[in-house]
Amino acid sequence: MRIGLIGAGAVAPYHCAAAAALDGVQLAAVCDIDAAAARRAASGCPDAAVFTDHRAMLQSGVVDAVIVNTPHSTHLPIGADAAAAGVHVMVEKPMATTLEDCDRLVAACENGGVALTVGHIQHYLPEKVAAQRVLETGELGAVRMVRDNRSTDYRPGTRSPWFFSPDIAGGGALMNIGGHCLDRSLWFGGGRAVEMLATTVNRFGSAVETDGAMMLRLDNGVAASIVVVSDPATRSDLLTVVCDGGVIEIDPRHGTTVHVDGRSQLVHRTHPDDIQTAFTAQLADFQRVVDGAAPTVPLAHARHVVELVLAAYRSAADGAAVLFDGALI
Repeated sequence: MRIGLIGAGAVAPYHCAAAAALDGVQLAAVCDIDAAAARRAASGCPDAAVFTDHRAMLQSGVVDAVIVNTPHSTHLPIGADAAAAGVHVMVEKPMATTLEDCDRLVAACENGGVALTVGHIQHYLPEKVAAQRVLETGELGAVRMVRDNRSTDYRPGTRSPWFFSPDIAGGGALMNIGGHCLDRSLWFGGGRAVEMLATTVNRFGSAVETDGAMMLRLDNGVAASIVVVSDPATRSDLLTVVCDGGVIEIDPRHGTTVHVDGRSQLVHRTHPDDIQTAFTAQLADFQRVVDGAAPTVPLAHARHVVELVLAAYRSAADGAAVLFDGALI
C-alpha cells in the first residue's frame, strides 16, 4: 500500500515512522502547501515524492491511500478528492466539523469504492489498550462513571493560527482536545450519549473557546464528566474509570493503575515508544480496513464525537442541557 501523507504538521513524523515500520506499506509521497515542511517530513524516506497540491499528488498515480493530516474543515474536500481518484482515506480526528460533512465524506468514499477510517489515536495508545483489556475481563464489574481531566494551551501564538479560526477549526479546545476526551469517555463508558450539559470559556482574546466542561449521560446510565483547562499551573491528562469492583486510573505520563479494595496494581508502565506504538497500530488497522476488515473505530462512533462537540456548543450557548437520540442537532 503506497501511502500519501497530506499535511506535514506536528504528528507527521509519527505517521512516517509508522509507514516505515510496517510490512506492505510504503510512504510514497508527502504533500503540504509549505514545500519545506513536506521535504522535512519526507526526509526519512528518500524515495517519497514531494507535492504542494494534494490534487497533483492524487493525479500522479503514486499513491493507493492517503492520510489526511490537515486543518479540520479541509477533511471533507480533501477526502472527497481522494475518493474520487479511487484512493483509500484515513482522516485525522475530528472526522469533519459538521455532521453534514461527516455524512458527505462517508458517501464520497462509498461512491468511490474506497475504504475510510478516522484516526482516533486514543484507541491505540498502550495505556488505554491496557485499561480496556482489564475491563474486558469483567473482574471489575460494570463501569458506572468516567472522569476525564485534561490540560491544554490555547493561548494565541502557542499553536498554528488556523486553530483559532472558528470556520477552519470548527471550534477550539473542545473540538480539538475535547474530541479526544469524548472519544475515550464513550469508549470506556460503553454507550452513546443521550444528554449533554456544557460550559465554554473564551480567554486570552481568543475567537474560539479555550476552556470547557462537559457532563454526559450515556444510554446505559454511565455518567461522564470532562474538563479541559487551558494553561493551568499543573498539567493533567488523567482518565478515571469507576467500576463496581474498583477504579482504573490512566495517565500517559505514568501508566495504567487498577485500584481494588485499598490495593493498587500497575498494569501498564509508560514507555517512551508508546505514542509511536499507537500510530503504528493505527496505520496497521487502516491497512486491514483497506483489505476488507472492519475498523477498530466505527465511523458511527467518529461521527458521534462530532455530534457531541456540536451539542456542547449548543448547550453552552443556551445555558441548558441538550437531549438527543442521534438525530441531527
